[in-house]
Amino acid sequence: MEDIFTTEEQLEKAVMVGVWFGKKDESNLNLEGSLEELAFLAETAGIEVVGEITQNLIHPNPKTYIGSGKVEELKLLVEELEADIVLFDDELSPRHQRELEKVFGNKTKVIDRTALILDIFAQHADTSEGKLQVELAQLNYRLPRLTRAWTHLTRQAGGGGGRTGSVGGVGLRGPGEMQLETDRREIQKRITKLEDELEKVRDRRARHRKQRKKINIPVVALVGYTNAGKSTLLNSLSDSQIYVADQLFATLDPTIRQLQLPGGTEVLLSDTVGFIQKLPTHLVAAFRATLEEINEADLLLHIVDASHEHFHEQSVAVLETLKEIEAGEVPILTVYNKVDLLNDELLTTLEKRMDEHTFLISARTGFGVASLLEAIADVLFRGQSVVKVLLPYHEGQLVSIFHERGNVINVEHLEEGILMYGRLPRETLPYYKDYIQ
Repeated sequence: MEDIFTTEEQLEKAVMVGVWFGKKDESNLNLEGSLEELAFLAETAGIEVVGEITQNLIHPNPKTYIGSGKVEELKLLVEELEADIVLFDDELSPRHQRELEKVFGNKTKVIDRTALILDIFAQHADTSEGKLQVELAQLNYRLPRLTRAWTHLTRQAGGGGGRTGSVGGVGLRGPGEMQLETDRREIQKRITKLEDELEKVRDRRARHRKQRKKINIPVVALVGYTNAGKSTLLNSLSDSQIYVADQLFATLDPTIRQLQLPGGTEVLLSDTVGFIQKLPTHLVAAFRATLEEINEADLLLHIVDASHEHFHEQSVAVLETLKEIEAGEVPILTVYNKVDLLNDELLTTLEKRMDEHTFLISARTGFGVASLLEAIADVLFRGQSVVKVLLPYHEGQLVSIFHERGNVINVEHLEEGILMYGRLPRETLPYYKDYIQ
């Protein structure tokens, strides 16, 4: 993708543009929170926000997204603040982007929220799979935005490259259009190749999930808004050292660790990419192989940053994304994290919301984690009992039932028989009554 941001020490400066549609009440409050988040995204990408402009519209302007008068106001502000970037809080259509680029010229870049998020993902993707997924999302975003000004794809290898000078209008239209078609074909070819490679990733993940199901190990997936503390909780529960930072999308690639629950039962704990409002559809599609880990989980832990001013809106955004990826039917526990940062009044307000599916914790201090673990075990193994049985070697069928329908924690082969410890569905207990230790 076009190299949006400078690598020099001096940060590029941006003016943000936000639009709310409809009445100026709740929508305006949502816009305020969205622009705060956009500023945090910009900071994560290495951009300094120096100003912002907002507008209330019934619908986007067909040419420039915002009204013509607001465009002129924006242009004056960009010149006054010597901004390098105009940063829109929504995804711009290819036409909007082209028309705005005409207004601001070559010196000022016009970037939308989607392009910004894609750039951050590109910076943070470490594994080959993550890089494939990000590149696919970038190319699908870029393809409809190609113009004659784009350079040849081979000059942009690795996400770099940029735009050539103006092609002018005299005698260059034919070759320019030919180059445009060449670029389109090469990008489409690369997209097809990436989709094939990611389909192999998807198949491999499906085989791994099938193997996990065969050995009957439950999977608990951590989901939540970016920067909600999922990685901190994963580190705390599994004694891992996953990278943690106070920034958006600090970790992208899925991580799976073993977790021992009260009673000794082991489960797999899966951490996935954080969600965000207005998550680009290109990313959701590209990360399908990763997000399927959520769909196939036995339980979801929805981690919410209770200290965030807009935690309710963030929570709704996560639930909407889960619905979008068809994971809405997976059992879920809501976990309000970072309660150590709350004052007494806020903590009391949250406590009033508590029910059997909601928990207050601090992944940093460990507060409330023990109760959460007990709840995880209860949900996953509801209707099961912890038993220890000594089965004679000729009772091979009972051994098989324990493996197939129960959850085996430990097995020992002794001289007098097979000692099995684990969880069994209560309706199977009568078969084992003569062998319980």
